[in-house]
Amino acid sequence: MAPGLAMLLSSAACGNEQANGNPAAEPSGTTSVQPSSSPAETLTIEVRASEQAPAESWTLTCDPPGGDHPKAAEACAALTKAKDPFKPVPKDQMCTHIYGGPEVATVKGTWDGEKIDAKFTRQDGCQLNRWTQVAPLFGDVPKVR
Repeated sequence: MAPGLAMLLSSAACGNEQANGNPAAEPSGTTSVQPSSSPAETLTIEVRASEQAPAESWTLTCDPPGGDHPKAAEACAALTKAKDPFKPVPKDQMCTHIYGGPEVATVKGTWDGEKIDAKFTRQDGCQLNRWTQVAPLFGDVPKVR
């Protein structure tokens, strides 16, 4: 029993030596924890010039900006700045009849720990405002062909 106890205490001592080191002063370079850029924090954006048009699609991660999104840094900045960027317009919200165009976009994935499945249009003033708040997310909107 004594040899087993000695081995256990020896292992614990090794763990203490590592745990009591100063990782902030001397980073190992082998471990990096960036939860917001993990696959769980990836967004897939599809943008269409109209409902019937073919989609352009990108992935986006933030912190640091990445994925194959053409404007990743701008898109991440817009999402961070917007309050509730994926919150839909309430059904009872009064909106102006300002038509912004036929473009439509969908965003799926995870943002800030929340599952996202959002649709964006430019069909009225409320939807147009919502689109504009995160416009860099949609890259260069494809042209109607």
